[in-house]
Amino acid sequence: MTKLSVNINKVATLRNSRGGNTPNVVQFAKDIQRFGAQGVTIHPRPDERHIKYQDAFDLKPVVYTEYNIEGNPIPKFIDMVLKIKPTQVTLVPDAVDALTSNAGWDTIKHKDFLKEVIQEFKSNKIRTSIFLDPVVKQVEGAKATGADRIELYTEAYAHAYSLGDKSAINPFIEAAELANLIDLGINAGHDLSLDNIQFFKEQIPNLLEVSIGHALISESLYLGIENVINMYLNKLK
Repeated sequence: MTKLSVNINKVATLRNSRGGNTPNVVQFAKDIQRFGAQGVTIHPRPDERHIKYQDAFDLKPVVYTEYNIEGNPIPKFIDMVLKIKPTQVTLVPDAVDALTSNAGWDTIKHKDFLKEVIQEFKSNKIRTSIFLDPVVKQVEGAKATGADRIELYTEAYAHAYSLGDKSAINPFIEAAELANLIDLGINAGHDLSLDNIQFFKEQIPNLLEVSIGHALISESLYLGIENVINMYLNKLK
């Protein structure tokens, strides 16, 4: 079964919009695990507009499933990850002012940098994943960095699927087949939803984990968080 990791950034966004501590992201992390989620994902950004760096530390004692921290490996981020030692770190090349993640790594251009960062994390027994567009050369480049996994950036698939174009899955299948061949684990995320997740899962061989935040939280406003988590788990069987 593909694991479901819930990205709780949007919960922090709601909290920050009013100040105080409601909704409480730590309690929310406890609850989603109790409801069946197999992981918790956060993506702290330098301006801390949603998840704050302190949240990352506060969550560490309560995440007993998989703890996945995403972000651009700037010095502050690297230092935080090395102190917390989550289950997994996912490297994302987002700019400081990016509204949301909008591209995967160029693993060829940034090979030396990624290799150095990944070696540091792996020496601390932290599983590493690289956020990646579904491009065969970039998958090969990810392998050369020493990463354990790739996270396929799925926005293009999700957009095309919403328009009825299922052929958009093809580059993702090709990338996944190569990843399997060269022993890279496969994660996926960005704009995956209840509408498109089952088809994606059925087409991608050996999909280990999906990280879903915006859609899952939005769907929960109508259907309830416990119900939505179980709906995802059923589609990922």
